[in-house]
Amino acid sequence: MSNKTFNVYCDESTYLEHDRQPYMVYAYVSIAYNQIKLAKEQIKCIKQRHGYGNEYELKWTSISEKTFPLYKEIVDYFFMTDMNFRAVIVDKSQIDNNRPEYTFNDFYYRMYFQLLHHKMDMESTYNIYFDIKDTCSQGKLHKLQEILKWNASIRNFQFIKSYESHFLQIADVLMGAINYHLRIEKQTLEGKNVGKLKIVDIIQKHTKLPLNQTTLKCAKKFNLFFIALK
Repeated sequence: MSNKTFNVYCDESTYLEHDRQPYMVYAYVSIAYNQIKLAKEQIKCIKQRHGYGNEYELKWTSISEKTFPLYKEIVDYFFMTDMNFRAVIVDKSQIDNNRPEYTFNDFYYRMYFQLLHHKMDMESTYNIYFDIKDTCSQGKLHKLQEILKWNASIRNFQFIKSYESHFLQIADVLMGAINYHLRIEKQTLEGKNVGKLKIVDIIQKHTKLPLNQTTLKCAKKFNLFFIALK
């Protein structure tokens, strides 16, 4: 019998075909079940220290110079804990809708399979939570359950609203930083969000890793996988 249970909070960014964004990113934050209560209280305290109520939703899009101190402490807190982050990224220009196995419709499920498949310890159990996006979410949930049914370690699949989970919000922030860094790498500093640039820099200092390439497969705390289709 498993002696550890983990909650895994999954989110996706710029995954639509015509959103004019170059990368598709899927990511999760995982946390041991027995650490959830304490982490919730600590995140609540961080928000309060910066003048935000517990109901304030952490979002990458909300980062600015004004909100930077809050998000800096949140990112620092993540790296102090046993929480883990993983993301899979694909250059959308490589997706060919003429290839049946590489259409945009198919990629939603392929990406989640890649995200979850390689990091599941079969001696542990997992509760998987997805950020609900649209009215099609229940159909997507059933298909994800079908695709991942082989994995007996997964105990529960569920869609939740991002405002309901601090951990889903942290996944959004870290994933947003990866996506932002990839998009603005070759741009000038003019017009860039200084708060967001600082958050990217903080993540790089914590990880001591470039954010534009695949990490070692064994990387546990902060794991990136860039999928090459060509």
